[in-house]
Amino acid sequence: MSEEVFRALASATRLDILHWLKDPARNFGHQEIGDFDVEGVCVSVIQERTGLSQPAVSAHLKILYQAKLLTRQKIGHWHFYKRDDEEIKRFLDTLAEAL
Repeated sequence: MSEEVFRALASATRLDILHWLKDPARNFGHQEIGDFDVEGVCVSVIQERTGLSQPAVSAHLKILYQAKLLTRQKIGHWHFYKRDDEEIKRFLDTLAEAL
């Protein structure tokens, strides 16, 4: 199991982001560019929901991305993030086997 995943999950903010990204339409309402199901959620939309600064949100997203819990897509100047549910399931299966 990856220490990066445990590090990523050791933050209430990052857990909130993962939870919100599970159902982005419900948790974020709408965004002007991109489709939640296709591209994911724009950093600025996530930032608005968290109430944190853009650099703080970007740092949280980078940690989740490096842990392979999120995928990232760049469109123009914007980055969009989605949950990587297959990777999350793999991690949970591995954790269940270890316990």
